[in-house]
Amino acid sequence: MTFAKLLVTAVFLSAMTIPGLTHGGARHGNSNEVSGPADSYVYRLAEPGTYQLPAIKPAAGGMVLDERSRPRELKYLFRGHLTILAFIYTRCGDLCPLATMRMAQLKDQAVRSAVRDLRLITMSFDPDYDTPERMAEFAETWRGAEAGPGSSWLFLTAPNRQAVEPLLSAYGQPLAPRADQDGSGSISHLMRVFLIDDHGLVRNIYSPDFLDPRLLLNDLLTLELERSKSGS
Repeated sequence: MTFAKLLVTAVFLSAMTIPGLTHGGARHGNSNEVSGPADSYVYRLAEPGTYQLPAIKPAAGGMVLDERSRPRELKYLFRGHLTILAFIYTRCGDLCPLATMRMAQLKDQAVRSAVRDLRLITMSFDPDYDTPERMAEFAETWRGAEAGPGSSWLFLTAPNRQAVEPLLSAYGQPLAPRADQDGSGSISHLMRVFLIDDHGLVRNIYSPDFLDPRLLLNDLLTLELERSKSGS
C-alpha cells in the first residue's frame, strides 16, 4: 500500500467518528447488515434482482480529457458499460478521498462478482489544478500503474473551467471555491456518486452516507440481472 493510500486510510478512520460524513462497514450477524457509525442504525441489503432501479434521467455528456490528454465525449464512455461516476478534485482532504477509496473497494469486490463491463469514472471538476498529467499520477495511486489508462477505471478532467461548468450543472454538482489562507484552494461541493446503465441512464444517486461498496455492488448486480432478462 502506497503512502497516499495509507494517509487516506487514516483520514477515513478518523472520518468514521464524524456524524453525517459517511457510513461504515461494521457488520452485525448477517453479512447483509450494515451499521452506520454516526447514528447506530442498521439497514438490510435486499437481494439483487428483488427490487427495481428506476430510470432517473439521461446521463449528461460533455468534452473531457483522459490522462493522456486525449479528448473524449463523456456520454460515449457510458455505452455498453455499467458505470459508477464520481466528481472529485485531487486537492480535497475529506469526502473526495473517501469516495475514491470506496470505488477502489468496489473494484476489488466486483472482480469476484458477475458484473460484466463495469466502468468506474473519476472526474475532476478542478481542471486548473487537475491536469491530465496530475490525473495520471492520481490514477497510479489508486488504480495501479500496471492497469494503465485503458483499464476499466478512467480518471478524467476537463480542458478548462468553462468546459466543466455545464457538466456540473447537468449533474447538480454546485461548487463554492474558498480562498484558504494556506493556499490549498479547497472547494466546497456536494458529493454525489452516480450509477449509470449501459444505455446512458442514471439509475441511482448516492450520497456519502450510502456510498457503501456492498450497496453499490448490489445495485450493479440488479442491473446485470435486468440486462440478462432483456437479452442485452
